[in-house]
Amino acid sequence: MMKWFFSGLIVLSIIFAALSGKMDSLSETAVSEGGNAITLCLTLAGIVCLWSAIMRIARKAGLIEALARAFTPLLSKLFKGLNSKGTAMGYIVLNITANLLGLGNASTPFGIAAMQELEKEERSGETATDNMILFVILNTASLQIIPATVAALRLKNGSTDPMEILMPVWLASAATATVAIVLAKILQKCTRRRI
Repeated sequence: MMKWFFSGLIVLSIIFAALSGKMDSLSETAVSEGGNAITLCLTLAGIVCLWSAIMRIARKAGLIEALARAFTPLLSKLFKGLNSKGTAMGYIVLNITANLLGLGNASTPFGIAAMQELEKEERSGETATDNMILFVILNTASLQIIPATVAALRLKNGSTDPMEILMPVWLASAATATVAIVLAKILQKCTRRRI
């Protein structure tokens, strides 16, 4: 689906550039922005490597386990029927911790592992369980304390105060996470009544 969307954007850009007589601007932009895309990818790769290393150090130092112990009571209430000391819960905690630290890309492997473990623990087969749906919603809402990736991108693009977005990020991510959890719980109850 996305390949058709992006292909359509490219075709429309060429058509409108030709109709408006700005093919030279389109060519210049395509070449210069292609280089910028590579630079952006390398910058993001560096950020992910740095924070992945920090997460590994934090894990070896026991910080992740400490955070896991702090989050486990809350997450046990959210994820009903899930073993609080099981592998799935461990990966869920790692994923949420990485998201809290603003490491969206670094949290992806934990999220994939959590879904695989949820599938095993809950024997879901091809149907998503309530816990799987809730986890995807929480992961998508991405509650963040430190928006590291966004701050690094702001710094790279010349921001004098890349962390000035801290309060809006906290408010927005807390609001989306709260609304997501409430809606998921309401919809879980509605679907149970229908069954």
